[in-house]
Formats: sequence, C-alpha cells, structure tokens
Amino acid sequence: MTEQGRGEQTRRQIVETAIRLFGELGYEKTTMRAIASAAGVSVGNTYYHFASKEALLREFYLQLVREHAAAAEAVLDAGGGFAEQLIGVLDAGLTVWGPYHEFAGRFIGLAAVPRSPVSPFGEESAESREISLDLFTRLVANTPTKMDDGLRSELPELLWLLQLGVVVYWVHDETPGQTRTRKIIAKGAPYLENIVGLSRLKLFRPVITQGLGILKLIR
Repeated sequence: MTEQGRGEQTRRQIVETAIRLFGELGYEKTTMRAIASAAGVSVGNTYYHFASKEALLREFYLQLVREHAAAAEAVLDAGGGFAEQLIGVLDAGLTVWGPYHEFAGRFIGLAAVPRSPVSPFGEESAESREISLDLFTRLVANTPTKMDDGLRSELPELLWLLQLGVVVYWVHDETPGQTRTRKIIAKGAPYLENIVGLSRLKLFRPVITQGLGILKLIR
C-alpha cells in the first residue's frame, strides 16, 4: 500500500472510531486522546489528521455524502422519470446512512446549534453541500418531466432541503429498517412529480413565483 493509501486508511479508521465512541460515550465526554487510543493511533498522529472533534464530524459527514453520491450514480445512469430517480437517490442515501442511525440523532443535534461548525448550511460544510447539490442538479437536468424554467433552476436546492427534512424524519423513525420513511418517499415522490409538472401551467405560475420568493429569503 502506498503512503497516501495508508494515510487515507488511517483517517477512515480514526473517523470510524470517533463515531463509535461518540455514540457510546456521548460527544462531550469523548476526548481526542480516547479516540486515538481506541483507534490504535498516536495522539500526535490523530491531531495531524484532525485538528479537533468538530473536524472529525465534518469528515464523517463528507464521507457519507461522497458514499451517497457514488451509490446514486447507478440511479442517475439508469434514467427514468422524475419520481423514479428521486426515490432512487433518496433511498440510496438511507442505505448509506443506515448503519449510523443511532448516532445520527446526536449528529443532527450538534448540527442544529446556531453557528455550529458541522451545520449543513455553514462554510465548513461547503464541499459536502456542493456534492449533494450537484447530485440533485444532475437529477433535474436529466428528468424528462417538463416544468417552469424558474422552478427548474431552483429545484436542486429545494430537493436538497427536502433531503435534509427526510433525514430528520428518518432519525425519529423507529420502524424496523426505518421502513416508514421509505414508504413516505415512495408515495411522496410521485405526488411531488405531479406538482412539478403542474408548474408549467400558466394558472400555477403565480404560486410558483411566490414560493421561489420565499426560498430566496431562506438563503
């Protein structure tokens, strides 16, 4: 294995150990020294890769986003209707996040704190956010569903926000394998496709314009 490969392996080992300890001991009680010891890595080497626990969380989130994007490639390559692709993309995310369901609630709690360094809206999460937005940009670009041009330009960000909402619901879903969340996605995506399709009709344009105006205020 090359030195770069060993470095990546060490980084992943540190991150996976940290997430396990965060889940077992709690974020506040887990120290960098404890993470290093459990990962079998020196404290100095741990700080070499990650300057803080916040940096570890950002890396964890980035890894999941990258894995989600990779898993969704097959969905986008296969094509299909808007609802079909959206279901596939969101379902791929649930599959990637699945092993971390117990910890996800704690992560979201940390991310929800104002000015949190792991907030999905913060500067520190820019790379993760751009990867996700690119995923939904490709979905919208490839869909055969006709829609209002203004909505088309804003839809990737709306779908990203939708995904964040799905994750919050998924965290609270206690059904086996979080099947309720998957059922909601399966039933909700065709409904959303109908709304998107209606946006091109003149009758609905004022509503769409008003909605996009609200989105601009959220930014």
